[in-house]
Amino acid sequence: MIEVTLPQVLEARERRVYLQNALIEKNKLPVISFSMNIPGPVKTSPLVIRSFKVGLSRLEEELGKSGIKLIDRVDIDEITGPELISSVSADANEIKNICIKIEEESELGRLFDLDIINVDGNKIERQRERSCIVCGREGRFCSSRRVHTVPELQKAVRERMLAFFLELDKKRIGKLCSRALLKELDTTPKPGLVDRNNNGSHNDMDASTFEKSIESLSSYWQECFALGVETASLDSDEAFSRLRLLGIAAEKRMYEATGNINTHKGAIFLLGTICEAMGRVYDGTGLEKDVERIADECIKLSSASMKRDFSTMKGRTVGERLYLEYGLPGARGELLSGFESVRKHSLPALKKARVDGKDENLSQIIALLSLIGLKKDTNMVSRGGIEDAKDASERAGKLLEKKDLNLSDIMALDEYFMERNLSPGGSADLLAVTIFFNSL
Repeated sequence: MIEVTLPQVLEARERRVYLQNALIEKNKLPVISFSMNIPGPVKTSPLVIRSFKVGLSRLEEELGKSGIKLIDRVDIDEITGPELISSVSADANEIKNICIKIEEESELGRLFDLDIINVDGNKIERQRERSCIVCGREGRFCSSRRVHTVPELQKAVRERMLAFFLELDKKRIGKLCSRALLKELDTTPKPGLVDRNNNGSHNDMDASTFEKSIESLSSYWQECFALGVETASLDSDEAFSRLRLLGIAAEKRMYEATGNINTHKGAIFLLGTICEAMGRVYDGTGLEKDVERIADECIKLSSASMKRDFSTMKGRTVGERLYLEYGLPGARGELLSGFESVRKHSLPALKKARVDGKDENLSQIIALLSLIGLKKDTNMVSRGGIEDAKDASERAGKLLEKKDLNLSDIMALDEYFMERNLSPGGSADLLAVTIFFNSL
């Protein structure tokens, strides 16, 4: 963060006035001057710029509704803050009313400084004083008496920006998770799994069961992300323990929606952790896109809990028995490794397939085959035994070696899986993770 000096602030004001006058002289039209109300010596940051872009988008949208255009615009991005100065093809008072509406109705509007300069060089003044960003009283009362300190003002401004973008990004991460699960379902054909062709090796569920489950979980991803933001300063193990409580509640909703059928228990565990991890590194400038950073945060979150789980296993569940007998760590191991199977295998496979010209569906099938071929899927072993699971995984791996791989090859493998009652449910969960990471 770079602090600006008083001479730099004064120079920016002079530049603004010069540009305003130059545009009035040139176009004989009113001028709009848009900047941000940011207290203190730091006038710009990624968060400020993101807020400015929201205001700019809203301004263009509202002007467009009235058929008003920005003409001969000047965009400024300096350490003194982002600015827009532009001639506007409309009556100055009409434009001012639009700007006041934006300032008063937008959640970030108090941070927007939207000035209108008429063709005579005079600024159109507001009829009503703006409120104080800290206490809500008439702003001039607080500013003239210096009621609030600069740190108080800075805190209020930052909190307002973070609150606005948190709501925005919560909804976005929820949509990305739901879309990833829907795309996993839509991927067809999938060996032994429910898809749009058939129910795979399952007689108790179909595509509609999964759709109901996905809908029931739509708010869960947002809850996990918000929890990550809330617990960012807490110990990782404590934060993860709170996540597990959310996961238990989400599982209950899933079972209620599906008639006690397990459709997304693994996804609740894996994607839920990813969402919390992304919340813990969130800074308001957008969702984290770096998969490696997200994976590292997932490891930090789950490490202590997963190690306790492995050290206390006594074979009471299918997953525990498979770990003790064959060393298969399942979803816990995947999380503890930071999604190594996804980062090193399925995600690169998906990206390469797209680069090679494969369509989205076939690319996702290839990613799934790369996961099945790793011979780690505990669901395969629990349903068909270690030897059948190993043989099926090898068949999936060999298919990837075909240069002319097509859907008929996958359909034949699907038949093979169904004949042996094999279903790579763990790989399906990781395919959803792969699709989610790719969407970032």
